[in-house]
Amino acid sequence: MSTASICLNHLFEDQRALEDYQGGVPRWCKGCGDNAILAAVQRLCRDEGLKPEKTVFVSGIGCSSRLPHYMRTYGFHGIHGRALPIAEGIKMARPDLHVFVNTGDGDCCSIGAAHWIHAIRYNMNITVLLHDNHIYGLTKKQASPTSPLGTKSNTTPRGSYLDALSPLTVTLGVQNVSFVAQAVDWIPESLFQIVTAAFRHRGFSFVRVLQRCPEFVGNMFEPWVHDPQRMLMLTHENGIQVSPALQKIYRNQQAHDPSDIHRAREIASSEDPIPVGILYRNPEVPCYEDLRRAGMLRTAGSIKTSLEAEFDKFTVWP
Repeated sequence: MSTASICLNHLFEDQRALEDYQGGVPRWCKGCGDNAILAAVQRLCRDEGLKPEKTVFVSGIGCSSRLPHYMRTYGFHGIHGRALPIAEGIKMARPDLHVFVNTGDGDCCSIGAAHWIHAIRYNMNITVLLHDNHIYGLTKKQASPTSPLGTKSNTTPRGSYLDALSPLTVTLGVQNVSFVAQAVDWIPESLFQIVTAAFRHRGFSFVRVLQRCPEFVGNMFEPWVHDPQRMLMLTHENGIQVSPALQKIYRNQQAHDPSDIHRAREIASSEDPIPVGILYRNPEVPCYEDLRRAGMLRTAGSIKTSLEAEFDKFTVWP
């Protein structure tokens, strides 16, 4: 077989359709923003030609965490708040895999907060998508850490008493942060661009996606959905670009250099207008798996020896 034929065969084998990544039929509520995130992720896998057998989606508990069930890749549905350490373990054992984490505002910012903070420090090459709808949806409308002050829910019937936690400012305040971005489910074009940039960044890519929950907080983001001027589109040659079609709708734009962490923190503090784009990116931060030479010493023989040594500790010899 000629070299040209071999190249053509490889090209054909690497081409995949969107259906190659579509798993079960999503069971989210009609109009749930999680559907837009799923569509962006499946499109990313197709366009980047990710091999399903080399791709893993990890989640914890919540509406967002159902996403691995709808991907035709490897997946791990973990317990509440523990998606990040599971993903880190996978990456340490198999650094060759593409690892994604889908987590919610409760899963990540409440019970999983400690893991979230230290995952930023480790800066492992993992793409993290925070589905933030400001409410606990799976357990039927309880206030979450990101619920705005005064939010009425089953746990705060008179309105929440505390200001909302800001996932962006928290992430930008942790040592070794390397990639922070924000997207919204109702602008699918920029959502896809941001998810793609996050995947291509080598390091801990944290993307907060504001997504609507029509079932329990249907009006939460409506003012921004219906008034494009209340959206701030961040553009830069090292960030994302706004297409001519979107420019006609979202005219409130600002050039922002994602290498400027001080300006990124200022922008992250804005709740109105809502910033959309890449706030910060630093490709120079080392990845923990590189520092620890992950996967280099895990040969089949070394794994067998380690397991046998552990089993011997508990063996009852005759």
